[in-house]
This record gives sequence, structure tokens and C-alpha cells, in this order.
Amino acid sequence: MAAYILADVAITNPEQYAEYRKWSSAAFEAHGVAPIVRGGQTELLEGREPGRIVVIPFESMAAARAFYDSPEYRRARAAREGAAIMNMLIVEGV
Repeated sequence: MAAYILADVAITNPEQYAEYRKWSSAAFEAHGVAPIVRGGQTELLEGREPGRIVVIPFESMAAARAFYDSPEYRRARAAREGAAIMNMLIVEGV
């Protein structure tokens, strides 16, 4: 069953976050995935104002978790340290 990584990002250091984007893009390529949402315009309907929204589709929860735990994405996460406040989760599709 399909799964998605969803991220709501508050960028605190844009210059450093650019380094994260470089390494996260390399991780996407290494895993054959591409975001279907990456920082587009949002319109708040209810709740709190989101930050930068990212949605990445995967074949399964296991594939999403493998991406998150991969050496390629660990490098991106290390580059992001101190550059953003990240809320990220995996959600199973229908």
C-alpha cells in the first residue's frame, strides 16, 4: 500500500537549509522518488499556519522508512541540523 512522507518545515537559517535541499535532492534521486509537493503556495483553511510543506510518495511504509533511515538522507538531516524546525511523519495511503 502506498505511503507518503509529509513534512511541515519552519526554516530558521535559509543559507544552511539550501545545503539540506542539495543533499535531500540527492537522496530522492538515489531512492528513485520525487516530491509531489515542495514548498508551493498554501491556503490555510483551519488550524495553525503551516511552514514549507513537502509531500513525497513511496510504494509502502517500509520504503518510506528505508528512505528516512538511509545513509543518503541521514547526510541531509545532518546538514539541516539548526537550519529548520521539522515536523515529519509517514502516513499510509488508501
